[in-house]
Amino acid sequence: MTTVAVDVAIAGAGLPGMSLAVSLAHAGLRVALVDRAPIALPEFDPATWDARVYAISPGSARFLQATGAWQALPPDRITAIEAMHVVGDGGACLDFSAYDMNERALAWIVEERSLRNALLPQVRSAGVEVIGEAPFVGLSFTPEAALLTLGGAAPGELQARLLVGADGVRSWVRTAAGIVAEPRSYGQTAVVANFNCARAHHGVARQWFQDDGGVLAWLPLPGRRISIVWSAPEALAEELRALAPDALAERVMRAGGGALGALAPLTPAAAFPLSLLRLPATVAHRLALVGDAAHGIHPLAGQGMNLGLGDAEVLAQVLRERGPVADPGAPVLLQRYARRRAEPVLAMQAVTDGLARLFGPPTPWLKSLRNAGVAAVDRLPVIKRFMAQPALR
Repeated sequence: MTTVAVDVAIAGAGLPGMSLAVSLAHAGLRVALVDRAPIALPEFDPATWDARVYAISPGSARFLQATGAWQALPPDRITAIEAMHVVGDGGACLDFSAYDMNERALAWIVEERSLRNALLPQVRSAGVEVIGEAPFVGLSFTPEAALLTLGGAAPGELQARLLVGADGVRSWVRTAAGIVAEPRSYGQTAVVANFNCARAHHGVARQWFQDDGGVLAWLPLPGRRISIVWSAPEALAEELRALAPDALAERVMRAGGGALGALAPLTPAAAFPLSLLRLPATVAHRLALVGDAAHGIHPLAGQGMNLGLGDAEVLAQVLRERGPVADPGAPVLLQRYARRRAEPVLAMQAVTDGLARLFGPPTPWLKSLRNAGVAAVDRLPVIKRFMAQPALR
């Protein structure tokens, strides 16, 4: 069995894992990136659109720029969110503007595949050891290292002074390391799809809290196109997924009050179950967790990917600035990472979980109260700025 010794092994080649790999390699560490799936550039027809998109915050964009990936994105595949219009289930409205926040954009909408295409060449050019199609079959720890055993066509072992679990909400690494937590289901499924629209969106993202406890978001894509995320109760989600594409477009158009005129299907609908994940710890001996392996939130604020990129940025910063502590898996460094990430993650979980619960129950008195609150916040610019700041980092 072949053994590869590195400073840091990152298990999981999603966007947080890849961005962390580039950042650590630039800091002079020997890095391996390993995944059970192939690690390769996705092949796609540029005339098509990816149903999976992310709202990348200004802070995340700056981090991706430092990796070299942001400037490699095709400009015609990115859309700036200039403003956001939120409607409560009783009709109260809340508006955010990039101009009012002194930002170029509240966020940028980018396809997942475009981000992968921009990041993977940076991973390879940074000198990261890339190992794809390697199932994780064993994990053990010594005082000096984490030992990750790999299966597949070329079985081997990764020996790392620090192992980073970046392998998603059902993280194999997290479970194998004995950090036990079961995601708590929201009883909702996110239905996502892209549509052509009859009228221009002018860079405005729109969101509706609905009577049934669901949340519908329209996110601007380049041209007259939008991507939607409909966080719906499971029965409604099944109903939506069963609709023919044209019927789904009609349903989405009506749910949004025809704000952009008629919609036409651009991609098939996909669905993702929604859950909240809170862990007792995100670090352990020779181990750190990032991204969905470390936390899970409701997508109504569109901040899941930004939290994951924030994890990668902070962990890279802690290791880059470790000073006389040569060992990247030293407990003092891992605790420093955990402390720096605890507040922003818990704050975002509290906000998203609180909103999901607040707008969930169809209680008449609660409906009136929450919509009165939405209307009141819209009249208080200082409060709106305070609410928006965490999403801009």
